[in-house]
Amino acid sequence: MASESSVTGDQDTRQVVTRFAPSPTGFLHIGGARTALFNWLYARHHGGRTLLRIEDTDRKRSTQEAIDAIIEGLDWLGLDYDAPPLFQSDRAERHAEVAWQLLDAGHAYKCFATTEELESMRAEQRALKKPLRYDGRWRDRDPSEAPEGAPFTIRLKTPNEGEITIHDRVQGTVTVRNEEIDDYIILRADGTPTYMLAVVVDDHDMGVTHVIRGDDHLNNAFRQLPIIRAMNAIAKDTGEAGWPDPVYAHTPLIHGSDGAKLSKRHGALGVEAYRDEFGILPEALFNYLLRLGWGHGDREEITRAEAVELFDLDGVGKSPSRFDMKKLENLNGHYLREADDTRLAALVAARIGDAADEGLLARAMPVLKVRAKNLNEVTEGATFLFAKRPLEMTEKAAQLLDGDARTTLRKICDRLGAENDWTSEALEATTKSLAEDLGLGLGKLAQPMRAALTGTTTSPGIFDVLVLLGRDEALARLEAQAAQEQDQAG
Repeated sequence: MASESSVTGDQDTRQVVTRFAPSPTGFLHIGGARTALFNWLYARHHGGRTLLRIEDTDRKRSTQEAIDAIIEGLDWLGLDYDAPPLFQSDRAERHAEVAWQLLDAGHAYKCFATTEELESMRAEQRALKKPLRYDGRWRDRDPSEAPEGAPFTIRLKTPNEGEITIHDRVQGTVTVRNEEIDDYIILRADGTPTYMLAVVVDDHDMGVTHVIRGDDHLNNAFRQLPIIRAMNAIAKDTGEAGWPDPVYAHTPLIHGSDGAKLSKRHGALGVEAYRDEFGILPEALFNYLLRLGWGHGDREEITRAEAVELFDLDGVGKSPSRFDMKKLENLNGHYLREADDTRLAALVAARIGDAADEGLLARAMPVLKVRAKNLNEVTEGATFLFAKRPLEMTEKAAQLLDGDARTTLRKICDRLGAENDWTSEALEATTKSLAEDLGLGLGKLAQPMRAALTGTTTSPGIFDVLVLLGRDEALARLEAQAAQEQDQAG
């Protein structure tokens, strides 16, 4: 057993089963979302199953709010699962059962070392500058040597000779000497399982064939395989179903755009922040996460269906990816332009509030979304549609209405007021004609018009603005600003 190697993906003929197993001590951050995506895509690509496990054994730090946010975030990204979520905390009895099986079969042992003894052991190792690891002091001792009724933990009896080799689908062949792995605790003195045991038991019972996770878990694989192989040996002795090695794929972590470890300043936030704060569409984040560490030639824009067709672990790179918010926003701009206008109208209306008119927003969307990179920009561009007179002016907009601008607005009002064909083409022709009559460039008319109509200096095309506002409202806004010229003159 000491020198066995894990199976590779090419040797494995089982139906693919992957899992995403977040700890609900926080929201679904960007790295976790990518791990979930890769697991989902690999299973869908191979016609397999993908499962969700909530690793909530840390009862002090796990919260229902985080559980809800994780599930909501996965649903928003469109990652569906083939069974209801499994909660690790519900399975402590099963985990303990396996620990006792390992103990009874001689693959584990009772450790009666006290906290004080273990701390003394570590202090000595520190002084000698040795690795901090359990020294196996109860590995071969008879439990009867312990005081009657003394508390004990159950430790795995890990192989202490040879090595373990993993043929990782991303990292390649990785080998660790067994002497580097100490006899770690699998069942605490209070009878609760440790993380290492719970993960292995749950993966086996869920039928997981492929463990795809961040490479910060690579060392865990070398600690988890001895449990798997010990249980496989027990199964062979008892004639039960075996415990095969999973196929491992440890993906590099995501770094910030500067190459440093990803932090909040880089974008290490929950996916709900990208949805709510940054106005990112789920298909854009899906596509961006897909391309964050996986590639298919030079293609940047890949649909969900194409991703399922193309994704495989061979395309996952070994180097850390760099998160770039600008690239995400550029990709999001593409998906905004492709999105259904009615759908976008509903999303923007929710941001604007009760004043919003979804029908008007849907009609306006073709001009609102054309240059926007996120829903915030679309929303900001749409607010003029629902502004109440008198409009609040930005400082720059107010400056455009100084001097002769309101006199020009009066002439614009008169000319447009005579226009019966309220279409962008007709309004543009009429305004150009007025500009020629006044000997001005079109911009000299468009700038004060934009300020008067929207209260800002940026908006969709000015003739689109006139049409979207409608004849009565557009003229009323122009008249309101032109009238101030008369008030000031008086």
